[in-house]
Amino acid sequence: MNFHEFNLDSRLMTRIRRAGYIEPTPIQNDAIPAAIAGKDLIGTAQTGTGKTAAFVLPILQRLLTGPRKRTRALIVTPTRELAEQIHEVIRTMGAGTGLRSATIYGGVGAGPQIQALQSGVEILVACPGRLLDHIQQRRAKLGTVEILVLDEADRMLDMGFLPDVNRILTHLPARRQTMLFSATFPSEIERLAARHLSQPQRIAIGLRAPARTVSHALFPVPQHLKSALLLALLRSTESDSVLIFTRTKHRAERLARQIEQAGFRATRLHGNRSQGQRQAALKGFKTGRYQIMVATDIAARGLDVDNISHVINFDMPDTADAYIHRIGRTGRAERNGEAFTLVTEQDGDLIRTLEKIMRKPLLRRTLPGFDYKAAPPPRPAVPSRKPRGSAVRRNRHAGGTRKPRPAAPAATRSRRVRQRSKKIAAAA
Repeated sequence: MNFHEFNLDSRLMTRIRRAGYIEPTPIQNDAIPAAIAGKDLIGTAQTGTGKTAAFVLPILQRLLTGPRKRTRALIVTPTRELAEQIHEVIRTMGAGTGLRSATIYGGVGAGPQIQALQSGVEILVACPGRLLDHIQQRRAKLGTVEILVLDEADRMLDMGFLPDVNRILTHLPARRQTMLFSATFPSEIERLAARHLSQPQRIAIGLRAPARTVSHALFPVPQHLKSALLLALLRSTESDSVLIFTRTKHRAERLARQIEQAGFRATRLHGNRSQGQRQAALKGFKTGRYQIMVATDIAARGLDVDNISHVINFDMPDTADAYIHRIGRTGRAERNGEAFTLVTEQDGDLIRTLEKIMRKPLLRRTLPGFDYKAAPPPRPAVPSRKPRGSAVRRNRHAGGTRKPRPAAPAATRSRRVRQRSKKIAAAA
């Protein structure tokens, strides 16, 4: 099919052409007609396959007719970054239609969000926690919602948002269209779908498989040489856009500083950064101001940068799904990409799981000229401390070298007794 066969409004078709869309991706091809027909959907697709446009275009098509200045579509998503990405797609595709959208998430001031809710927007893109706050304060009124999208549902489950999502759903009309997208379907997500979707059409594109446009390589290395190997890989790799994943935010910060000190233009994205810092980092990475971004899994979903050529897992993620979502940041829009993973002996179980999913062994590589046998740096000596306080007293009783204090002469002891007796008599 091509986009003309969807019978979309001419204003949307103009924006589709300007965005450079030629043919719909498989998820768009299957999801758009069903969504335009008003059916409930359960969708699964690889990252980077155009999933966002698969639900944004049907929403815009429906909202072109009907009332304005009220919330008619609600998109719930787990992270601020993904909310901003969806919001940007709505703005791009909906330009010239007069339809308005607003983002609702924490970590920023509530003032602009309250103003948007009071003035009335047709589409809300929200993270669960902040949206629930607005509902409880009676600022967000969802009784007019016609379309609900739950995006990255499994990620919301992982982040503990499912109770908030269930509370939000109690404030929506029972008669609505619901679309749920999730990379995986654990039992909790299956139960959520069974409770809140009506005879949904299931669409699965590339379920659980990494994108075919990404090549994978493992670099076995001792733990103490990971930073040195990473810097050597960066020096030997020709790329203007590299995304590096670490397991913790503290390691992301430390590693980004090391990369900067080595002469690279680097930034970082993790949970300790403010929303303004996150947006500046993302903008700088997209525009090429930074050639390298070091991130935690907060960026594994919703990072919309098409030209990332390499993803490097400095730390192996906890699950196979997390690995698939990380490396899905490269090889997007049919471009080729590479995924490098620095692995230690502790990563064997997850490697075997990935090889089962991909039905082939993962390539093991070494970097020519790198010294894999370098010894770890010596640990700094811990300075010895002299015992104090009770430790000194214990040393005395344990036969330490200190000599016992000699007893006071008898005359001195008698004088002390008389002085204490006088004090007692005076106090009485």
